[in-house]
Amino acid sequence: MPPTMPPTRRALLGTLGVAALATVAAAAAGGHGAAAPVPLCLPAPTGPWPVGTVALHLVDDSRPDPLLPAKPYRELMAGLWYPAEPGAGHPTAPWLPPAAAADWDAHSAPALGVPAGAADWRGIRTHARTGAPVARRAGRLPVVLFSPGDGGSRALGTTLVEELASRGHLVVTLDSTYEAEQVEFPGGRVERALPLPDDLTPEVVAALLAGHSRARLADARFVLGALDRLARGDRPDTGTDPLPDGLAEAADPARTGVLGQSLGGSVAAQLAHDEPRVRAAADLDGALLGPVADSGLAKPFLLMASGTKTLRTEPSWASCWAASTGPRHALRLRNAAHGSYTDLQVLLPQLVRRLPVPDAAGLIGTVDPRRSLAAQRTAVAAFFARYLTGRPTGFLDRPGDDWPELEVLR
Repeated sequence: MPPTMPPTRRALLGTLGVAALATVAAAAAGGHGAAAPVPLCLPAPTGPWPVGTVALHLVDDSRPDPLLPAKPYRELMAGLWYPAEPGAGHPTAPWLPPAAAADWDAHSAPALGVPAGAADWRGIRTHARTGAPVARRAGRLPVVLFSPGDGGSRALGTTLVEELASRGHLVVTLDSTYEAEQVEFPGGRVERALPLPDDLTPEVVAALLAGHSRARLADARFVLGALDRLARGDRPDTGTDPLPDGLAEAADPARTGVLGQSLGGSVAAQLAHDEPRVRAAADLDGALLGPVADSGLAKPFLLMASGTKTLRTEPSWASCWAASTGPRHALRLRNAAHGSYTDLQVLLPQLVRRLPVPDAAGLIGTVDPRRSLAAQRTAVAAFFARYLTGRPTGFLDRPGDDWPELEVLR
């Protein structure tokens, strides 16, 4: 029997079922007039460091593309986020680059119930300065790989990614080309997701997700190798512009963790299971695929759940938990939904104030968005601080009365 899993890309990023998509899209198409696009913003990170970022175009010519086998190589876009030196002269990076933002507006936003042109997706800015020099005083930086949900853009984890960077991590975000709805490459070229089969039976969905998971695991191993090359002073990407000053010396691949949401969370756990270079994994509401679901983990593992899920109601969590021998922590974010663990948690409420968004609560729950984000940032940062940098914290086992949104699962 296929494992329990969230819907795939047609119900982009979360909780809308395939059958509901047509209803949502129809409501969206009829609900927007000629009003100016709603401006949107992301909350600033809270760590002590400013944040810098750089995008890398990576090409793996050792294998054909696993999702498009006629292509004899695999090309990826990655984002590196890191603590930066303060100062001006480097513009803040957009949430999505221009061509990807236009594609998101035309194709992805309507699937969420947001009509094309209703929101200014292109105008969203991050708090990271493109190409800013790495903060020298931050020292060698522990590394965290970030993997989004199935079909999702790497941009959807920006609020958590910037937080980790502001607290002294080098975070690598990765798009899965031909699975992610849109990936923008240098020169404005956009590669869209391959079309899905019309008959999405549970067996077809399970096979699709298994294939996507295998592709991501291979991508992640390639990126780990690229980080090793970067740390040795070799340039791993195809670019010709100078990399941020201090980047090569900053990465500490010996302290690497993985963070993922939904399918990305499953990939995080499996990568930690398979890969000696990974020391810890955090899964944000992702059912587990692959051997890790039965064999568990001997490494530190954080699981964050939404809604009414428990370690017993999701079969893959139950089997993994029973078999795991490493440190393990499970928290549930009360009144959250699957999409709460993405940037939609803070973006959709801004839209709801100005226009109707069908089933916004189904996507991001009814939890207070600010408290939800604060709880996620605190928990994820505490986990990687404990297991990548050795800073002790009891937060994961007992969040305390200040965090009524979080429940420890046992």
